[in-house]
Amino acid sequence: MADPSSYRPKPGQIPDSPGVYRFRDEHRRVIYVGKAKSLRQRLANYFQDLAGLHPRTRTMVTTAASVEWTVVSTEVEALQLEYSWIKEYDPRFNVKYRDDKSYPYLAVTMNEEFPRVQVMRGHKKKGVRYFGPYAHAWAIRDTVDLLLRVFPVRTCSAGVFKNASRTGRPCLLGYIGKCSAPCVGRISPDDHWELADEFCDFMTGRTGTYLRRLEKQMTEAAEEMEYERAARLRDDIGALKKAMEKNAVVLADATDADLIAVAEDELEAAVQIFHVRGGRVRGQRGWVTDKVEEITTGALVEHALQQLYGEETGDAVPKEVLVPALPDPLEPVQEWLTARRGSNVSLRIPQRGDKRALMETVERNAQQSLVLHKTKRASDLTTRSRALEEIAEALDLDSAPLRIECYDISHLQGDDVVASMVVFEDGLARKSEYRRFEIKGRVGDTQVWHGEGQDDVRSMHEVISRRFRRYLADKERTGEWVDGNPDNPGTSENPGTSENPGTSENPGTSENPDATADAPIASSLTEADGRPKRFAYPPQLVVVDGGQPQVAAAKRALDELGIDDIAVCGLAKRLEEVWLPGDDDPVVLPRTSEGLYLLQRVRDEAHRFAITYQRTKRAKRFRAGPLDDVPGLGDARKQALVKHFGSMKRLRSATIDQICEVPGIGRKTAETILAAFASAAPPAPAVNTATGEIMDEEESGTTSDSPGEPVAAGAPEDRRGQET
Repeated sequence: MADPSSYRPKPGQIPDSPGVYRFRDEHRRVIYVGKAKSLRQRLANYFQDLAGLHPRTRTMVTTAASVEWTVVSTEVEALQLEYSWIKEYDPRFNVKYRDDKSYPYLAVTMNEEFPRVQVMRGHKKKGVRYFGPYAHAWAIRDTVDLLLRVFPVRTCSAGVFKNASRTGRPCLLGYIGKCSAPCVGRISPDDHWELADEFCDFMTGRTGTYLRRLEKQMTEAAEEMEYERAARLRDDIGALKKAMEKNAVVLADATDADLIAVAEDELEAAVQIFHVRGGRVRGQRGWVTDKVEEITTGALVEHALQQLYGEETGDAVPKEVLVPALPDPLEPVQEWLTARRGSNVSLRIPQRGDKRALMETVERNAQQSLVLHKTKRASDLTTRSRALEEIAEALDLDSAPLRIECYDISHLQGDDVVASMVVFEDGLARKSEYRRFEIKGRVGDTQVWHGEGQDDVRSMHEVISRRFRRYLADKERTGEWVDGNPDNPGTSENPGTSENPGTSENPGTSENPDATADAPIASSLTEADGRPKRFAYPPQLVVVDGGQPQVAAAKRALDELGIDDIAVCGLAKRLEEVWLPGDDDPVVLPRTSEGLYLLQRVRDEAHRFAITYQRTKRAKRFRAGPLDDVPGLGDARKQALVKHFGSMKRLRSATIDQICEVPGIGRKTAETILAAFASAAPPAPAVNTATGEIMDEEESGTTSDSPGEPVAAGAPEDRRGQET
């Protein structure tokens, strides 16, 4: 626990101007971001007597080890910078709303030549119009099914669209009139785009125009005795009205507004948002947050507004936002919303009438959401705390291991040896911290062993050494590592290794060009920016998948690096016993123990992550062909070659001059390509599984050399070996 006076800025050093400040801990992680109209006055509040601080604020300032600030010219700029830094650094003491679910949206891809209507989740994309969010995906599909009678916009995927274009036959929706079939040219791109635009207009609430137009067309058809057409228009009107009835009118004046309500107690707060467009509720969502800082209702509303509109522009920000309490000060937030919309935005508290009645409904939803969340979480918190305490007691640790790292080795009969590292913090998986390793038989710059064969012990020693060498290197760069080490722990890793995160939560650059889409790569981070670094944070407990040999290897790796403050244990699969370094007998936890259950979950997650990476590498190796051995020939030029010649068979029989006709292929590369084909074994023949007939490559349509294509028949997919 740090003393705030040890890092308190000197008097007069803090400017008396608007700005944003950051508190960092001893590992240089940003743990809190705040903004202030006057940095001098705001920061002085943090350095008063600890007894006078709120308990949460006291915890934050004693956890921090330094404070820094950035001066801006206006409060609006401070608001924007605060939002950017909270999103970038994910500080642990800031209020961060977390969705209780991934809400689906109805999306229209207006950025495509033929716009498509579909259900989308996750981050919003540029050029796509979104409607919602909806509570359930089936609610979107029901609405779309009704509207396609009147607005037959394309709903098929890109693959189905291309296949229909190639065959000249539309899909089922094209035959029954629920798609205008742009894939076969029944409608021009411009007309289809206008049809999608009309669909969007109807979804935004402009319904009267289309209903009146259809009613007029129905009347004219009946007068001209075109009764079939009139009946079809009558059904279309009924479909539109039914779709409108799904969203009841709540505001008679056709208002476009968002209503935000907050329910809170001493520890947590729940936020509910109703999106009203054209007087009808078009979407609803809810967030829950821990109150890790002393905060007012107005500040909770301000954070909700930042998260809700931080990435939105234009009409996505409504003209009117109704809230239970106003942020203080109000003007910067209102100016920020106005700038994001491009026109004036009214931010106010509803006092009477329909809007006040609807706000009460939103508040009831927020209260119910908070009660439901606390009911679900109470048992989870208790169980996780008990599990960590049981682990600490069983392993004789000084405190509960709040950060646990688990390692597992995976291979198939000694081939494609890889390792995984998964992280659990406070008993929950922290997927953005996952890492994966390709075993090379190398520690630092020293080749220790060949890296092949079923040697899990040496693999475990290598992976632990590499992980904690990186940790020590980070400490050395920041000046925390002061005891010289003869083994030079600060040596950087071999650039050929693969140490990549396992989820898309932390995208960035790659340490290894062979990294797969299963684990996008984190950007290279410096020790000064405060964002999560690859190996900067030490765990309190290292768990390895295995028994005594694996545990001894992990402990030996830590001892060689001079690390003695990290506990190590192993969990063996056979009897689920826990092994400690140097002990001849395992620690046996009761089968009903929550601590054992948590260790099993950590071990199983490491195994899953390792085997997923190993299978990906093996599949990539099986898809390899002669073109993969040509230096400098990437996927783009491989695809250009196959597209130019039409098949790998024609490419094999081509001459050097013919290959040189492909854009980007020179004579030297063409000679290398032919040499690669000459030295490669002939491909296995493809077989028609229906007739047993052997097909040539042009008939089969798949080759082992075509980048991104399925493996040709006969490719080795031997699953007989034991996969670990």
